[in-house]
Amino acid sequence: MDLFSRSWTALRTAVDELSDEDWERPSGCTGWLVRDLVCHLVIDAQDVLITLVTPAETEPTVDSVTYWKLVEPPTGEDPLDALIPRLAAAYGEPRWLKFHFDDIGSAARRAAELADPGVRVSTRDDVLTAGDYLSAYVMEWTLHHLDLIAHLPSAAEPPAETLAAARASLEKIAGAPIPASFSDKDALLVGTGRRAPTDAEQAALGEPAAKIPLVLG
Repeated sequence: MDLFSRSWTALRTAVDELSDEDWERPSGCTGWLVRDLVCHLVIDAQDVLITLVTPAETEPTVDSVTYWKLVEPPTGEDPLDALIPRLAAAYGEPRWLKFHFDDIGSAARRAAELADPGVRVSTRDDVLTAGDYLSAYVMEWTLHHLDLIAHLPSAAEPPAETLAAARASLEKIAGAPIPASFSDKDALLVGTGRRAPTDAEQAALGEPAAKIPLVLG
């Protein structure tokens, strides 16, 4: 719960500090500008709200790690991916998108703080505890924080503790540790295909290199 709050607060702060010019810069998500990514985060926040009020009676089918599925790299041709830029553009001025994001983002954080971590919830045809669901979203917020600032060199990075937690989850998904020579940030960027490894990094990866990149969905 604490890591969820820290990662979400840091991401919302990063969005709040965007200049009007920053909204039109590319993000780390293929085919999306920063404004498109923020629009996606609005939908993410809605998903948090919906999931936390969708109880389940059956046993959990996934946890915070197995929640993530490996998917094909995005091409921008998926109907929902293609819809996001149109939705973002419909806001017109950045301030309206920022207002909506802050409004629903605040609600998502409050809902997470009030949630019983042991309660079972349902999402994406899976059942898991609210605690595991929120833990899984530490990965989501941390990766998208890195996406948000991909072309904003002066912007603040995600908190060190959430970078470390996301790396630990990624290593569990990979089934192998990423070499200690990788910083947590680089482990996430290379491990999820957000940037290609250097020759030295490729050599250091060894056997896990065959499993990388891990594209999560």
